[in-house]
Amino acid sequence: MKILTIGLLTLFMMNGTIKADDQAVTKNKITLSLDSTSEVSVEGFIAPIENTLSGFHVRWDALANLRVDEPEKQYQTSVFHAFLPDSAVSVGDTWQIEEGSVLKLLRQLHPNPNLDMHINAGDSRGLWACLRAYNDAFAEIVLRVHAEFALKDGWFTPSQFAGSLVIERVQETVTFFQMYVPDGTVNFDVNWKEDPDASYAITDAGLCSQMELRAGTRNFLQDVKFSESISQEAAERALILRFYKSAQINWVPPEQALKMARAAQKPIHVISNDGPLADESC
Repeated sequence: MKILTIGLLTLFMMNGTIKADDQAVTKNKITLSLDSTSEVSVEGFIAPIENTLSGFHVRWDALANLRVDEPEKQYQTSVFHAFLPDSAVSVGDTWQIEEGSVLKLLRQLHPNPNLDMHINAGDSRGLWACLRAYNDAFAEIVLRVHAEFALKDGWFTPSQFAGSLVIERVQETVTFFQMYVPDGTVNFDVNWKEDPDASYAITDAGLCSQMELRAGTRNFLQDVKFSESISQEAAERALILRFYKSAQINWVPPEQALKMARAAQKPIHVISNDGPLADESC
């Protein structure tokens, strides 16, 4: 085993299987499908960027003028088949999301989305979904998508797109859909070729208070009792494990790491890190 300290956080690495959480989940499987003949109205939002660390939102016109391409758009429900599993799944199971339809949805926000991630950092690529809960009437899928947008002379890279899809199982319709960039102190970074003739780009990071696609509301779920479920946190944990090896590390407070190091007679290796390990915002 090895103990690592990153900033004020400490990592304790151990062999073993990482579980989404400690809640026991049965392995009853369900199939999910949608009626392709219906339509879904999706709203799109991009709030004006009010802050970046180095002022790119003021200096760079493409970032200063970043706005949603289509505030509202009608889709055939077949677009949302991309988020469904190909076979029967249990609560807590994860599967890859089909790329083509997700690109179509992202183009409502901006005409030039990219799922390959231009920097080609290995862990950052992917689109995954997880069955969080279901009963006879509804099923909720939690999703995580990594994508970015090509701007004039650069790239805009959100931390991630999180969200969920709620299906009415009897009518096979979309009851709620959301795909959004989570809030945070910093939730995107940018690469800008300020000099178009230069061979390099300069970087910045900042906060976009809203970048979102949404259909319907999820308020009704407060009164829904699911037959089987895991917590939102457990579903998000299952998804993050599909992206980052660093998420497989068990984090412990510094004081506990010191006790463990003394007991194991092992050194503490300290690493300074000024950005998040679990998203693409920096």
